[in-house]
Formats: sequence, C-alpha cells, structure tokens
Amino acid sequence: MDKVFYTLQNFMTHTESVTYLLVAATLVGMTLFWLFLGSGKNED
Repeated sequence: MDKVFYTLQNFMTHTESVTYLLVAATLVGMTLFWLFLGSGKNED
C-alpha cells in the first residue's frame, strides 16, 4: 500500500473506488445476514 499519489485527481479516484467497494461489500454482507436471520426454524 505504498502507492504515491501525485495529483489530487488520482487520490480522489482511488478513494472513491475504495469507498464503492466497501459499500458494495457492506450491502452484500447485510443481505446475507438478513437471510441468515430469517432462515431459522419458525415454530408456531
């Protein structure tokens, strides 16, 4: 992770792409967790 950013544009593009990856991973994780919570045995 020793990447040097020489311009603000390079830094902003890198930061934005990392943010989008984190948001996508969070949404997938929350969806899987929601499905996990709803898949339990429903004893009526």
